[in-house]
Amino acid sequence: MELIELKATIRNSVGKGQARALRRAEKIPAVLYGPGTEPVPLSVSVKDLEKVLKKSTASQTILNLTIHNGENTSRPAMIKELQIHAVSRNYLHIDFYEISMDRKIRVKVPVVAKGKSQGVEEGGILQIIRRELEIFCLPAEIPETIEIDITDLDIGDSIHVKEIPFKGDIEIPADVNFTVITIVSPKAEVEEVSEQGDEEEAEEAAAGEEPSGANTEE
Repeated sequence: MELIELKATIRNSVGKGQARALRRAEKIPAVLYGPGTEPVPLSVSVKDLEKVLKKSTASQTILNLTIHNGENTSRPAMIKELQIHAVSRNYLHIDFYEISMDRKIRVKVPVVAKGKSQGVEEGGILQIIRRELEIFCLPAEIPETIEIDITDLDIGDSIHVKEIPFKGDIEIPADVNFTVITIVSPKAEVEEVSEQGDEEEAEEAAAGEEPSGANTEE
């Protein structure tokens, strides 16, 4: 995975007033931290950040963070947290985490089903149980997606996390061999929906009954 360039500027002051002033100037307050380093207050351009996010998802983006403070210094980093306003959807704050390119890190990567399943062709239903997986790898080896070939899956078949092949030195830190993808029969799907409906009807009926011993008006 290539490093994406992002420019940042050192902030000389902190606080709510300064943060509001930055946002009015279409900038976002940020901080860079990491193991063995002091937190560095920064600001980044909203437009620059949006360009970065168009190229990759925030959780997977490896940045070459170029920090301007009289002179430019570059530090590899990831977006640890991106705070967004619940109503306006404006960016509020970014936490950058400095990484080492020769040390493995944990990241979450989306799961993508590849191919046409034999079971789906026969009327089965594809269920992706885990939409993303946590992996442990070097920053340069982070895949954009985890592709899983479902071509040979029949109805009732599943793929578990420890059955997924990976290229390169990628590990999955999973203690349990959980199901990632499965093909279920349409009948099982209908029965599940029916059971949920029966439970809801029973709950509604119970709610409509008066408690035992309740006083009633004549």
